[in-house]
Amino acid sequence: MARIAGVNIPTNKRVLIALQYIHGIGQKSARDIVTKVGIDDARRVNQLTDAEVLAIRETIDKDFTVEGDLRRENSMNIKRLMDLACYRGLRHRKGLPVRGQRTHTNARTRKGPAKPIAGKKK
Repeated sequence: MARIAGVNIPTNKRVLIALQYIHGIGQKSARDIVTKVGIDDARRVNQLTDAEVLAIRETIDKDFTVEGDLRRENSMNIKRLMDLACYRGLRHRKGLPVRGQRTHTNARTRKGPAKPIAGKKK
């Protein structure tokens, strides 16, 4: 099992698919990495040599922000918005939808389970 960017990527999958197991690498980034290193799309991870795995690892370290660094960067961005007390930061703080969705109905994912209101009957 190859270990790239602190993630054990599956060995029996194609390289393009296996690279997407790393947080921060999607389809396009995986394709860019594979073409930059010069690996065939159809090859599987268990067919890679150690040199190719090392080249992939170096390319990811040099060109991409992945895993813990990316998660830290995202959380710091949200924390910055909350510290600024801008509209988006306040919505994050209150646990409400940030991007303008309606909250009269729906928004249960952000608001959590419905809390019954005493005396409200129709």
